[in-house]
Amino acid sequence: MINLENIKQAQQRIQEVVAKTPLAYAPYLSELSSANVYLKKENLQITGAFKIRGAYNKIASLSDAERSLGVIAASAGNHAQGVALSANRFGIKAVIVMPESTPLTKVNGVKYYGAEVVLHGSNYDEAYGYAKEYAQKNNLTFVHPFEDKEVIAGQGTLGLEILENCEKLDAVIIPIGGGGLIAGMATAIKTLSPNTKVIGVSASGAPAFKQSYELKNAVDTTKVRTIADGIAVRDTSKITLEYALKYVDEVISVDDEEIASAILYLLEKQKLVVEGAGAVSVAALLHKKVKGLEGKNIAAVLSGGNMDVTLLSVIIEKGLIKSHRKMNLTVTLIDKPGSLMHFTQILQRLNANIVHIAYDRTSVSLDYGDANVTVHIETKGKEHQDEIYEALKSEGYIR
Repeated sequence: MINLENIKQAQQRIQEVVAKTPLAYAPYLSELSSANVYLKKENLQITGAFKIRGAYNKIASLSDAERSLGVIAASAGNHAQGVALSANRFGIKAVIVMPESTPLTKVNGVKYYGAEVVLHGSNYDEAYGYAKEYAQKNNLTFVHPFEDKEVIAGQGTLGLEILENCEKLDAVIIPIGGGGLIAGMATAIKTLSPNTKVIGVSASGAPAFKQSYELKNAVDTTKVRTIADGIAVRDTSKITLEYALKYVDEVISVDDEEIASAILYLLEKQKLVVEGAGAVSVAALLHKKVKGLEGKNIAAVLSGGNMDVTLLSVIIEKGLIKSHRKMNLTVTLIDKPGSLMHFTQILQRLNANIVHIAYDRTSVSLDYGDANVTVHIETKGKEHQDEIYEALKSEGYIR
């Protein structure tokens, strides 16, 4: 297992490339948690995620002969960009194997740093297997995203930075996927500040690590399903689990609804774009998953910000509906001149802004002479929506 000295050496290696990201006080979240919450904004890192720390430390630790042969990695995004940028800095070849379903923005992000991208497999595990075979056939050094001492040491530098900026740290909340981040950070934090509580957060749709931590034995799962693709790891690493069992005080989980609400909160309240994996620490605080930290100093790690904009748009849309700022209605009208105008005049009178409207007169469920009108409208909260419902009910549009 690595030690504090390994992490300090990693900090020296990466300091010219890796940014020291802000650790900033979060007033609203602090008030909500009855604690002093500080956000470690690793989403503002040079590649948009913490992975550059471990990737660069690993490649910097290779001998000149090893580096000259080139490197290869398997990743759905953040580790890929970390390896690609690191290889670019050293002027060496990099091959990144990514699942075929990887969003184009992440593929282009890797290509931007000069790496060769190979799309293979339907998920990370299939891409990983292919990358291992490719590495052997082409004599490339494989850079594992978490099962590697130098990678773990690089991730641990995040723990050093937090302690440098927060003298009295009572707890740190860290996302868990494969476990490399929490392994490195926990090693640094528990060595320098043994009384600081280390809490890991996984996605409930990727339960392997949490189950393994509770059973104290590595177990694997058959499938994962979560919007937090950066921590959607199917199998548990025995290596990183060993660190967790030694240093981590608690592992909790959050579901996709909770993660989505945290993404939206960070966007609205903190003006930060944070991906699902990076938002799980805040999701744990927002939804009261962490107990006994009232009045304490807490650091929550925002591990990455490489958010798929298509998914972000869905999260925003659903969030607007849940917070009563948008509502969707379907009503049946008599299909004759003036019917639609009368309906929209009611909405106009109530200051409800129509942003989308659809008119259907051919549905088999309709009586002849009727039409369904579906409207998406912007509203000003639950009371406004209740007012709209009552008005439409009194006019006979809603029974």
